[in-house]
Amino acid sequence: MQSTKNIPEYALRFPNLASPKFGSRVVSASDEFFGAKERLIFDAAPVFIPDKYDDHGKWMDGWESRRKREPGNDWCIIELGVDGRVHGAEIDTSNFTGNFPPGASMDGCARGDDVSDPGAWRPLLQRVELQGDRKQFFTLDNAHAWKFVRLNIFPDGGVARLRLFGEPSPDWGAMTERVELSALKNGGRIIAYNDAHYGDLWALLSEGRGRTMGDGWETRRRREPGNDWIVIALGARGIVDAIEIDTAHFKGNFPDSASVDVADTSGDKGAGDALESAAWTELLPRAKLQADSVHQFSVGSEAPVTHVRLNIYPDGGVSRFRIFGRRAT
Repeated sequence: MQSTKNIPEYALRFPNLASPKFGSRVVSASDEFFGAKERLIFDAAPVFIPDKYDDHGKWMDGWESRRKREPGNDWCIIELGVDGRVHGAEIDTSNFTGNFPPGASMDGCARGDDVSDPGAWRPLLQRVELQGDRKQFFTLDNAHAWKFVRLNIFPDGGVARLRLFGEPSPDWGAMTERVELSALKNGGRIIAYNDAHYGDLWALLSEGRGRTMGDGWETRRRREPGNDWIVIALGARGIVDAIEIDTAHFKGNFPDSASVDVADTSGDKGAGDALESAAWTELLPRAKLQADSVHQFSVGSEAPVTHVRLNIYPDGGVSRFRIFGRRAT
């Protein structure tokens, strides 16, 4: 379990918009001689394998350009799977010691703009100094929703991972029918939980079924009375008609049962706030769960809600959690 010490609030409160879970991808780079550009946004933590080499030299888990012998700098462009306002970035140079770039900056480009036009790019982060083998966080200009983000490195070198923490800006005007209100791509996000010892927390609201047991939310074994829970802010205030709980790959550690509560609150209470003051209403009574299965429940909610709380009894792992309905007008 990763320590949250020295991690800025935006990195805890908002999901990583550059994650492939959003459908984000690396579309181009000035050079990727030593390390493939796609590795820059991998979700997994970078690893170092001492004796691994390829045809170009030492294999590194990240994006790495060759040594530049002419003026200029290298860059890499990420297309976000959903337009979003980016609050902050993590530039991770883990395992890059004598080959990290000493400086970096970032620019953004909006949907519909021509990425090949230098005038289409707007500054997100002025040039900053980087250090080797370290995770560094930077606050970004989040005034606009961006579709493309360009990482510039000066002059060359390797970056293990780039993470962009922010809020998706979905086009709700185009979504007039029933939608997944809790989906990451639609602005759903996790704001509180009592435990997340294992797995990838944000995977709970991502697309598709879990690929492994680590691709979901899992709590430690409970040794005291009570149950575990997690609170999700919906992407939009909506009327819920169905719930899906998927325990993919959880076989000896799935929850025995689960229930779902809902609340309608005028504002987001923020990360780490369990909405204790909100008037929670039971939407799904406690229901038995099975191992490695998709559980679908129809519910008869009539009042709009903004938040949902998934309660699991007593503990265990859930791969995906989905709330379906229509946006409240």
